[in-house]
Amino acid sequence: MCFTDLYDCFSLIIYLVPYYLDETTGWGLETSELRKRFEDAHSKGITVKALVVINPGNPTGQVLVEENQRQIIEFCKKESLVILADEVYQDNIYVEEKKFNSFKKIVRSMGYCDKDISLVSFHSASKGFYGECGQRGGYMEAIGFSYAVRKHIYKLACVNHCCPIMSGQILASLIMNPPKPGDESYESFTIERDGILSSLARRAKALEDGFNSIEGVTCNKAEGAMYLFPRIHLPKKAIEAAEAANSVPDTFYARRLLEATGMVVIPGSGFGQVPGTWHIRCSILPQEDKIPAIISRFKAFHESFMQEFQD
Repeated sequence: MCFTDLYDCFSLIIYLVPYYLDETTGWGLETSELRKRFEDAHSKGITVKALVVINPGNPTGQVLVEENQRQIIEFCKKESLVILADEVYQDNIYVEEKKFNSFKKIVRSMGYCDKDISLVSFHSASKGFYGECGQRGGYMEAIGFSYAVRKHIYKLACVNHCCPIMSGQILASLIMNPPKPGDESYESFTIERDGILSSLARRAKALEDGFNSIEGVTCNKAEGAMYLFPRIHLPKKAIEAAEAANSVPDTFYARRLLEATGMVVIPGSGFGQVPGTWHIRCSILPQEDKIPAIISRFKAFHESFMQEFQD
């Protein structure tokens, strides 16, 4: 039997089962929503095996509270789901009332051990405040898996045909072992880290306030990560114009924004959003002193767009 036949015999059809965050609660992940999507998938004959959680969030920039994480863990334990926790923005927290808690930390605080739940945590050198000029390097920690499963994970990593990027590996190792008090580089590392994060916090707040000052735009608090996900309340005529152009309304809006201003945003439909709502994702990475001009240019475009398509 050739390799292709063997693959065909054991290949599986993989389904993505989407779920929605709750915009009204600051992009919370409600277990009632998870239950609804889980049961709907089951009714269609789909066996759900894992739950992907991004915390802090992309594209929404929220930071999950500990109680919400506990609810998610209990749901996954009850349904025997693997938790795939994308935690690459864990250092980027911009509000005093929130802090990052890893899913592993919460799992352990609940008294669960490896036999109770399976969890994979992901981190990256190309995200968070590190992001060294596009350098790529990351790692994951897997707990609650049998030796046989871990053996296959190691095998897949070893047979990767991509050559190793040494600088990315070095950066990943530095993230896992940052300078400690007393180290020669600790003071300069701390100054640079705190400077970057405080600047990102100011940028996030400035953009959040800027969006909320514009009629027809609402934006939840920028709690973490590097993104905001403002909602654009499009008039009916704009939606009809988008449909006539064979385009999704928020894509239509984003394209018009690009053509008019040169500003690039990602339509919310590229990530999934509650039907009938329209969003754009923008990053908080522009230089801090340029943000007022960005908001001014965006506001001028938005007001012109809304005037053009007013009902």
